[in-house]
Amino acid sequence: MPKINSLLRILPLCIAALLPAAAQAQSGTLNTIHQEKSLYRNILVTEDDVRRCMRFTITEIGGQNQSCYFLDNPDKLVFPYAKMVLTSLLVQDNPQRILIIGLGGGTLVHTYSTLFPQAEIIVSEIDEAVVSVAEEYFAYKSTDKIKTVTEDGRLYIKRAGLRNEKFDLVILDAFNGDYIPEHLMSAEFFEEVKKLLPANGMVVSNTFSSSRLYSAESQTYAQVFGKIFNIRMANTGNRIIVASQQPLPDKATLEQRAAAMGDRLAKFDVKPAEMIQYIKTEPDWDTKERVLTDQYSPVNQLNN
Repeated sequence: MPKINSLLRILPLCIAALLPAAAQAQSGTLNTIHQEKSLYRNILVTEDDVRRCMRFTITEIGGQNQSCYFLDNPDKLVFPYAKMVLTSLLVQDNPQRILIIGLGGGTLVHTYSTLFPQAEIIVSEIDEAVVSVAEEYFAYKSTDKIKTVTEDGRLYIKRAGLRNEKFDLVILDAFNGDYIPEHLMSAEFFEEVKKLLPANGMVVSNTFSSSRLYSAESQTYAQVFGKIFNIRMANTGNRIIVASQQPLPDKATLEQRAAAMGDRLAKFDVKPAEMIQYIKTEPDWDTKERVLTDQYSPVNQLNN
């Protein structure tokens, strides 16, 4: 066992050594500037010459970056998934009350608060340590418009529903790259989310681009919300699901809205007219797959 542990520790260094020199030089030396273990995960903050990132890991090695920002341009989005999330503005472009489940480094909060400075944004993040790291290393802060709640996302949504609260936009971003808590994937949970949406409300979910869970998850969204937008880009492990209480726009309407919104999203390096090609409306999954419920949720078995 000691030999195996030693091998696991040096493996990332060996892989890095095999990378082309140009690839290594592109971002320079990667430094870990913060590391702590929370109740849920290991949290690392890394930085090179180009960007600073937050990473979640279960062990001392591996893991995936959850949030990154460019040091010389914090507005410019690093990850394709965030650009896909903003593509949902072609469906509903003026949310004034926004709920985000999952904080990370606060990239989406920063983006939406910049686009909609008068909007009220509530963030539900289960891990208090993530909030603290985001505040210290990613310039995240609560304001009179941005409220942070340290609470499980489903619990917050259930209580918000009991209070008859409404949100123009609900973003489900509790995805760490290879796992979403199973209680945030069931039909019952999506019904609770749907209850929060007004007549023009919209839910946007960051989830898996592929896995054995793909059909079951897709079918669950479709059963609860009806027709959905399925946004997928090549070479990314994410896809974005968009469901709306109002009818989803056709391609001509999307193109018209993209042309009008191009300048607003340019500072984030999002080109909405180019993103339309990644939006699919017809099912690309097995529509006979069993829907996920609180009683039937084999997420761990299917997610691989």
